[in-house]
Amino acid sequence: MSSSVSPSVARTRPRRVRESLSRAQARRVALAAQGFGHPSHRARPGREVGPRDVQAVTSRLGQFQIDSINVVTRAHFVPLYSRLGPYDPALLERAAHRRPRRLFEYWGHAASLIDVNLQPLLRFRMQAGFRDVWPRVEAVAREQPWLVDWVREQVAERGPVSARQLEPDPVRVRTHWGWNWSAVKTVLEWLFYTGEITSAYRNPQFERVYDLPENVLPKHVLQAPSPTPQESVRGLVRHAATALGVASELCLRDYFRTRPDLTRAAIDELVESGELVPVRVEGWDRPTYLWHRAAVPRTIEAHALLCPFDSLVFERARLEKLFDFFYRIEIYVPEPKRVHGYYVYPLLFGDRFVARTDLKADRTAGVLRVQSAWAEQGTGLSPAVTAEVLATELATLARWLGLGSIVVSPRGDLAEPLQAAVAGG
Repeated sequence: MSSSVSPSVARTRPRRVRESLSRAQARRVALAAQGFGHPSHRARPGREVGPRDVQAVTSRLGQFQIDSINVVTRAHFVPLYSRLGPYDPALLERAAHRRPRRLFEYWGHAASLIDVNLQPLLRFRMQAGFRDVWPRVEAVAREQPWLVDWVREQVAERGPVSARQLEPDPVRVRTHWGWNWSAVKTVLEWLFYTGEITSAYRNPQFERVYDLPENVLPKHVLQAPSPTPQESVRGLVRHAATALGVASELCLRDYFRTRPDLTRAAIDELVESGELVPVRVEGWDRPTYLWHRAAVPRTIEAHALLCPFDSLVFERARLEKLFDFFYRIEIYVPEPKRVHGYYVYPLLFGDRFVARTDLKADRTAGVLRVQSAWAEQGTGLSPAVTAEVLATELATLARWLGLGSIVVSPRGDLAEPLQAAVAGG
């Protein structure tokens, strides 16, 4: 069983005691904790990315957020790419959907592929009083218990099975709401949230395919004892602290979306044990904590494009405080009101974000379309240098996606130098 699920509070002595961090130091702590600048970052030349690399990033981050938008590629594939460079996505598929499973799907920061060793820590979230399921989902399950029983039986008998495969049955009841889920789909999601069923995999339409947990999760995970809610949140906050390196209460709470009261109690216990060290961060006007084993590198040589759902950019206030980088996802903003674009990838170079670009994979034409490109101010890089860095990263991304060329649209203050850099590359 993973040490993260231990019910006891570890009594440790901090490896170092720091009273303060400069903003630059805090940036480097954050990046190192997320796997940038680590030996596994952008796997060494001459060696392909393998299962051990995938496991190392999985253990470090704990989760890969899932999103249905496929404008470039599915969001959960990108964090590994950002940290390891081009890799075979089948490695992640295998880790998530084949035995022995290293990941399982559940609610972490959001819908995510989560390190399977964290599953015991999330069981409390399946219990009454701790479920954050949408009220209408719970209402449908409560109002139609006969349907809950039927769906549970169908999954047990026919699993793995999708909602679409259950729909043709004569007992189908349509109660449209939200995303136009049927009653059957709603009940499946209820059972998924309560842990009675789980996701075996996603089908080509990106729909969950459901099965019983005993047919999906490893035996050692199923047999692990269930911590109390308080122990669970302490374990989740501990993991968030290791993944973030330096963080406020809000950051630690946001990583796995734990409740404020339980998170505060967990932080107090981890401070008492010496695992979290209170520290002042330059420019940060809230209590901040350093993971006691966090590395404080002198430099970070990172170079990576990040998707909008990367765990480094989960908490936008932290991102702005540490990196002077104001970032919002504009997919729900009407097109005329978008500032930077629909699906914008930030470009990390060194320990700063130096550009952002709105990308689209045009698979029919075999083209990576750069729909806009923008340089960040105050980076110390000229537009030409920034464009060269971005062009190099775009070329690597295009090859990984199997796209033969890059086309840059004339939108954004970096578009013109980027067009030249792409043409010259």
